[in-house]
Amino acid sequence: MDKANDRASGLLGRLSGFMRSCLFRVLRMGPIPTHYSFIMDGNRRYAKKVNMGEGAGHRAGFFALVSVLKYCYEVGVKYISIYAFSIDNFKRRPDEVKTIMDLILEKIEGLLEEGSIADQYGVRVYFVGNLKLLDERVRIAAEKVMEATAHNSRCVLLICIAYTSCDEIVNSVRECCKDKLEEIEDKEGDGGGVVVNEHSAIQLVDIEKHMYMGVAPDPDVLLRTSGEKRLSNYQLWQTTHCTLYSPTALWPEISLLHVVWGILKFQRSYAYFEKKKKKML
Repeated sequence: MDKANDRASGLLGRLSGFMRSCLFRVLRMGPIPTHYSFIMDGNRRYAKKVNMGEGAGHRAGFFALVSVLKYCYEVGVKYISIYAFSIDNFKRRPDEVKTIMDLILEKIEGLLEEGSIADQYGVRVYFVGNLKLLDERVRIAAEKVMEATAHNSRCVLLICIAYTSCDEIVNSVRECCKDKLEEIEDKEGDGGGVVVNEHSAIQLVDIEKHMYMGVAPDPDVLLRTSGEKRLSNYQLWQTTHCTLYSPTALWPEISLLHVVWGILKFQRSYAYFEKKKKKML
């Protein structure tokens, strides 16, 4: 009986994979997003909805994330970014923050294991945000993963943790000011006079160079689950020309169809956004 069940399960798995492959082949007839971004909203509400214990919703959300990453990589998305933990989330109850951090640490360490999604798909992992705010164990684990995956080049995963756009922008301006000050001090040290002109001012390119998200192109489509139509201080700088999609499904309920529908919405608005981008050049 067990062998028959295993054969049936294997057959269904192969059939599902074949159908997904056909679907992705059709999708690739049109433009595919270079960068797909996700706000993973609704883990706690999902846990309450199905009467799960505290923290179980985030664990269910992780399994949903693995499936989403696989779908994106298989269809040809190069960059994926996820809003894993906002700086504002540190204001939650200490025990809840600890539970989430313990889970994040467990999953970060799992990325170092053979057969992990990073290993299977050749994913380079970046942890994006004010990492100094993280628990030391989590920060050290994140640094190890970034170092271990630095040679991977097939896909890129950006995990936004201890992140908000306001903090990102303030940090970037601060770093720009440091650069300009060092530039002025170097010229003074060489004995040359310092000429202040428009080139001495901070330029747009200077700010973008120091953005946490500067390691990736701006997102083409941003999907936020749970039906909320807010960016919640996430990638505010980068989403000027971005398709927004807010399915009502909670994050652990996200499916292949939601991922595909986000790509279809991107394809439908692709010509419009490309025209807007050209006007800004």
